[in-house]
Amino acid sequence: MSDFNLGLVGVGKIVRDQHLPAIAATQSCNLIATADPHASLSDLPAYQSLEAMLDAHPEITAVAICTPTHLRYSQARAALVRGKHVLLEKPPGATLSEVEDLIDCAEKQGVSLFAAWHSRFAPGVAQAQQWLKERQVQRVEIEWKEDVRVWHPGQAWIWQPGGMGVFDPGINALSIATAILPQPFFLQRARLLVPSNAQTPIAAELAFTDPKGAVIAADFDFRQSGPPTWDMHIETDEGRLSLTNGGCRLVINDEVIMEAEEREYQGLYARFAELIANKRSEVDVAPLRQVADAFLYGHRETTDAFVE
Repeated sequence: MSDFNLGLVGVGKIVRDQHLPAIAATQSCNLIATADPHASLSDLPAYQSLEAMLDAHPEITAVAICTPTHLRYSQARAALVRGKHVLLEKPPGATLSEVEDLIDCAEKQGVSLFAAWHSRFAPGVAQAQQWLKERQVQRVEIEWKEDVRVWHPGQAWIWQPGGMGVFDPGINALSIATAILPQPFFLQRARLLVPSNAQTPIAAELAFTDPKGAVIAADFDFRQSGPPTWDMHIETDEGRLSLTNGGCRLVINDEVIMEAEEREYQGLYARFAELIANKRSEVDVAPLRQVADAFLYGHRETTDAFVE
């Protein structure tokens, strides 16, 4: 697999926690520089903008867009039209139409575009998908709950339009569900709890079904205290599958099939390298479409102020 030179756009918490260790573990990836008007890394050239970074480093062949959601479209498009491969942090855009335009742009430029649904690279996801493939799903229960103050400290953008609120983590659950469930599923009801001083929900209760009548329920909440809950339990005609700890633990009919450490972002960068080498793109909009349906169809309720 050929090497590629990477520029990072955005140097926030997710980059420091996840991207940098994964990049260091990816032999084919050479990190060249960063672009962020508010942050930098001490050991790399730093620029105020994507354009300045690319002007200074024409050897950069790919960029990873890790900025708040509402900024990603313009930055990704600017990189694509300059012939750069692009990795998009999740969600890949604020709207479906933005992502569709990026897909078209990447195709015209002949470069790779990768919507990086990192939770799909959790250790137990592939085996869960394979086991469910030939079985009929009857009921699904999804719990995705965490403390926003721990995972998004001081990130006011998450409460603004495009920030998605609790769907920022909730879309991780939807990215797994849309990958492993053997049938497509569709929203029936949604209840969105929005703080009185925010524009995006702090909690959501969703009800789905599939063409065969499965009952699928999802409960997302940003108000959890203590350790996060990232679990899904699936009843089928041949028993029960539980994928917990964000996909790191897989149990089928009370037998532990897998329990491993989280290494999602290493899988992301390995996949990005593979896509670049094969001149392919991979952009699945199914998780984002489910969120769009929830915002379109959901019943919004105002709850007590939370955002400071």
